[in-house]
Amino acid sequence: MVKSIMKDIFFLRQKSEPATKEDIQTGRDLMDTLAANREGCVGMAANMIGVKKRIIIVNMGVLDVVMFNPVLMSKESPYETEEGCLSLPGVRKTTRYETIEVEYLDMNWKKQNLKLNGWTAQICQHELDHLEGILI
Repeated sequence: MVKSIMKDIFFLRQKSEPATKEDIQTGRDLMDTLAANREGCVGMAANMIGVKKRIIIVNMGVLDVVMFNPVLMSKESPYETEEGCLSLPGVRKTTRYETIEVEYLDMNWKKQNLKLNGWTAQICQHELDHLEGILI
């Protein structure tokens, strides 16, 4: 189901709680909502649709990947960039890392490990920040 985009800064600044198997539907809602906002969005966190759970979705080019309880395992090569967000107006400066490794549970609740570079790494880091209540 396509959900409204949360713009309440107080809500967005709260840390997200661990996801459970009962939150699989939120992953589907993120897929639908990202698809509906495709022209202006490449990733989302569950708090962006009003759910304070550790769930993100990242566009990997040809496919969107939902991650439950993602954990940043490593990061390399910092750089400065600017990013925007559907939940906030404008663009802001931030530091990201060129290469990251993230561990997460997939839609089948199986543990996965991904090494991401460049743009997909940047998207993932932005969404991971959302889970911590960090707004750029």
